[in-house]
Amino acid sequence: MSGTLVIIPTYNESENIAWITEEVLAHQPDVNILVADDGSPDGTGEIADKLAAADDRISVMHREGKQGLGSAYRAGFAWGIERGYDVLCEMDADGSHRPEDLERLLEASDQGADLVLGSRWVPGGGVVNWPWYRKFISRGGTFYAQLMLGIPIKDATGGYRAFRRETLERLPLDEVASQGYCFQIDMARRVLDQGMTIVEVPITFVERVRGESKMSGDIVREALWRVTVWGLQRLIPKRWR
Repeated sequence: MSGTLVIIPTYNESENIAWITEEVLAHQPDVNILVADDGSPDGTGEIADKLAAADDRISVMHREGKQGLGSAYRAGFAWGIERGYDVLCEMDADGSHRPEDLERLLEASDQGADLVLGSRWVPGGGVVNWPWYRKFISRGGTFYAQLMLGIPIKDATGGYRAFRRETLERLPLDEVASQGYCFQIDMARRVLDQGMTIVEVPITFVERVRGESKMSGDIVREALWRVTVWGLQRLIPKRWR
């Protein structure tokens, strides 16, 4: 199979999953969707099953318990690679990643970018209904990653992305243990470490209107800790690590 797979991780997104899948397919009718549900107690997985039964472009992966964003994407990547998709995209379930912006990511991927980032902080990008502290965390996290890791990316923590299959096949996905924002930074640095290209395209990020945010202090602390460790490792010669 060829084509594009949009991976949508879910945990308690029963209010959003039907809407977001409908919107994605309305804007990009040729893509397929994989809902990777972490055993949501609110019935998200059951709703996704009904959507899949009604539309063969939708598939569902049921995972046991809340295993985290990074784990869900790694499982989704493996699922899509096994089935031969050419492009594998990350998308939030809550509507913060607008389906109408997906076209920009896919166009840049078609033009040869190994990884396309939907960026809030490049010209033309932006955020809607975000409090100041969310902007501070996002921009501060990217600045810290730039400083510690030397990565020339304007939005290192963004989760709206398009990977080419060949890009993912060159990465040691089984070694990626990071989650949340940190997973996004981790994947970007690994792509750059392999000498591959990253292109940022502008998106408008819209704060969710239904359901609860998964942002937590633990996610921020994990990113701070791991980026610090990775940054310090850059100072140690590889033969001594």
